[in-house]
Amino acid sequence: MSRLIRVGTRRGLIELRQTVTNGADVFGYLFPVALLLGWLYLIRDDKVPGSDVSLGAYSLVSSLALLLVIGGVTSTAQYLTMDREDGTLLRAKATPNGMAGYLIGKIVLVAGVMVITCVVTLLPGAFLVDGLRVDAGTWLTVLWLLPLTMLALLPVGAILGSFFETARGAAILMLPVIALTAISGVFYAHSALPGWLQGLSQVFPMYWLGSGMRSAFLAGEPDRHLATAGVLALWAVIGLLLAPRILRRMARRESGSLVAARRQRAMSRTM
Repeated sequence: MSRLIRVGTRRGLIELRQTVTNGADVFGYLFPVALLLGWLYLIRDDKVPGSDVSLGAYSLVSSLALLLVIGGVTSTAQYLTMDREDGTLLRAKATPNGMAGYLIGKIVLVAGVMVITCVVTLLPGAFLVDGLRVDAGTWLTVLWLLPLTMLALLPVGAILGSFFETARGAAILMLPVIALTAISGVFYAHSALPGWLQGLSQVFPMYWLGSGMRSAFLAGEPDRHLATAGVLALWAVIGLLLAPRILRRMARRESGSLVAARRQRAMSRTM
């Protein structure tokens, strides 16, 4: 088991190094961050309506939560479908413990990209906005919230990605992810929503991630750490139990003829 973890981790670190040294990938990561920082600069002196909370600080924390959700769910699904489309998944299936090593590698890759994106957003953003709390309590919360969030979201992304055969198809996941994020109080007061939407949103990890991030970085936000940890842990357990089984079932259906057919369709679209 330890050897399998080392192999999977090494694979993930190699893929992480490849993506952070690829100009197109780096531009894709940094361009949205640059737009966000520009927006934060424009609203740096504004307040959240009806409160003394800095709109810039609230938006920065909310954006960090959104980046984590997009990275954990949609990016994982798209990586999986790209590897399914080009035959990487089929090759992993053909090697001993290949699927397990593949999954560990993808977890390392996506987690690394999520952390890097959040760091390059938070560091300059903290200098642009006022009202951001950064103390020992903040980092203590982040140290347990971030890994637990990854464990809750990455299996969901893998499960959802298994239902799509192409990365183009998996891109549609962005729509429900943004919709769920929108009703989770990430960008505006959760209390402004109808009661039934408030209850629905609290079933999903997005709401609890946003709540945990606000309690870590914004003064005056209520600490609901026990409930946040409980819901995220429940999603993590369910996801980690279901994801390997679903992915193994998906891998069993993979074949060289299916990969060749996907490549043919992809080539026909580009012609």
